[in-house]
Amino acid sequence: MEARHLHQFHLPDALNATTPPERRGVRRDHVQMMVLDRATGQTQHETFFQLDRFLKPGDLLILNASRTVPAVLKATRLAGAEHVEVRLAHRLDESVWQALVVAQGVCIGERLRFSPTLEAEVVAQQTGRPFVTLQFSREGAALYDEIYQLGEPVRYEYIHTDWGLDYYQTVYASVPGSVEMPSAGRAFSWELLFKLQRKGVRLAYMQLHTGLSYLLDDRWHQDPRENIEQYMIPQETVEAVEQCKAAGGRVIAVGTTVVRSLETAVDTDGILRAQSGWTNLYIHDRYPLRVVDGLITGFHEPEASHLDLLSAFVKPELLYAAYQEAIDRQYLWHEFGDMNLIL
Repeated sequence: MEARHLHQFHLPDALNATTPPERRGVRRDHVQMMVLDRATGQTQHETFFQLDRFLKPGDLLILNASRTVPAVLKATRLAGAEHVEVRLAHRLDESVWQALVVAQGVCIGERLRFSPTLEAEVVAQQTGRPFVTLQFSREGAALYDEIYQLGEPVRYEYIHTDWGLDYYQTVYASVPGSVEMPSAGRAFSWELLFKLQRKGVRLAYMQLHTGLSYLLDDRWHQDPRENIEQYMIPQETVEAVEQCKAAGGRVIAVGTTVVRSLETAVDTDGILRAQSGWTNLYIHDRYPLRVVDGLITGFHEPEASHLDLLSAFVKPELLYAAYQEAIDRQYLWHEFGDMNLIL
């Protein structure tokens, strides 16, 4: 089966997780987990809290420490006093963001007021894309303070309740920057992380600040290669990977963001390097993974480019069969849903 056919499956609406597990009476670390064997396609079914059963001493989990920002803001156009919604898309520097302004006729030089103490000017537009570049009147921590006071988290079309920002955070997130939650790590609790460490599983961290993928309008289709996101791999994580590989352990990425970052940071000699930058790496079924041996992820909707990345781990026909089994077993999809361990 070609990877593109993997995208073509029917996901019943009832399997869209619209409510955080904690509000369904389930601990975040007790969602369901499907364990998928990369080589054979065989599956096992457990709760996520039993993750330690499938990992070995010496394995290394790499987690994305990026923290979700409340990226949906309300503003007033100073020319005309129209109220508009602004969705932050990518942070470019201490005071500059790319953003989606949900309004017609936004032009360079226009000013937006978010609060009595925060304004922004449109300083650039992108031809053929919906984003503009905003220069804010504040920068650094002061700008983040305003954003956290004023903003709401990005919520997708299947979410019908205004869940607060805390529901869109992982427990270990520490560096603000993601406009959509790096959701593969949501099911971890500190209790589970300590449990894994007691078994001898090591933890390491990196950052990839997710950009805006939910553009509200179907006419804006974002190719995976257009999704350019900022990442940082610290030296201690590189050293942890080297030690893990030398001892025969497995490097397991928590989320597709971690896979893309690690594989981007491999040089032409196949060596992982500590670095920071921007990545638009598109991973597919023919991409040779050079760092990552396993993946913890959620379940991805039909047509999602994440499915191409998953097919670099598992043959598309095996992945398709596993997804059909997950549907039959009533697994839940999306950021508040169930988990998939691929080893």
